[in-house]
Amino acid sequence: MKILHQENFNLTEYLGENKKLINSALEKYLEIRYPNTIWEAMRYTTLLDGKRIRPVLCLESARACSGNIEYVIPTACAIEMIHAQSLIHDDLPCMDNDDLRRGKPTNHKVFGESIAVLAGDGLLSYAPQVIIQNTPKEVDNKILLQVVEELLTVSGPFGLVGGQLVDIESENKEIDLATFNYIHTHKTGKLFSFALRSGALLAKATESQLNTLTEYAKLIGYAFQIADDILDITGTKESLGKTPGKDLLAKKNTHPSIYGLQESINEVDRLCSLAQQIISENNLNTPALIAIAGSIVQKVRK
Repeated sequence: MKILHQENFNLTEYLGENKKLINSALEKYLEIRYPNTIWEAMRYTTLLDGKRIRPVLCLESARACSGNIEYVIPTACAIEMIHAQSLIHDDLPCMDNDDLRRGKPTNHKVFGESIAVLAGDGLLSYAPQVIIQNTPKEVDNKILLQVVEELLTVSGPFGLVGGQLVDIESENKEIDLATFNYIHTHKTGKLFSFALRSGALLAKATESQLNTLTEYAKLIGYAFQIADDILDITGTKESLGKTPGKDLLAKKNTHPSIYGLQESINEVDRLCSLAQQIISENNLNTPALIAIAGSIVQKVRK
């Protein structure tokens, strides 16, 4: 399959505009309160420079279903908070032990380990509160409850936490394919799926639209994790904004370690092509989702 290219669509400009929208809302939701230090620590990692790809996917999913973006912004911000929480805890000395994130010192290097743990805890519990308190009242409570329940599910032992645990337990040992797939789909894929599902749910998507966006999310979520594994090998500290080569040092089970580098690149290509095909065949008018899938391939083929 061939990767589709959006000739008249500027992805960089699109991401920049949406990033401003997300950052503006995050600034408001994460204003400094007492006790100041915890809010400063929560803000620090959440507002570090990044593409905000997960919240952008949430917004674009709603647009694809003709939804009102104002209904979706709180959930999109909650997604970025959960992602930031996972980064804070992932970087801790007891986990992946990294000193650099998005080109800046990691949270525990700035605030200390105890406050970093609490900052992650704070974001984990505050994110659903942001959705409940800030989603416009016009949104049906049944839909809102489903969105919050799905966020809590993907954030905990059925999602990110479960994936991270199995990843840690699998270091320095051979694992079967089912375990490997569990790590990738839970540690990374679940939050991608929630991003697209929540945007669609808040836009009152049809069942067909929701299924299409969910399948697209599964494919690019997996591709994104494989791309991350590849870039840990091929990237630099400057390009990644974090320390490369840590997967190899930790003897983690990654796609390249199991299948080889070239086969991993080919798999990213295959998954992203399928994702683009699903969007096109189901007549969702969203050049952004086509372009985002293509950009994952471009990252690993540089």
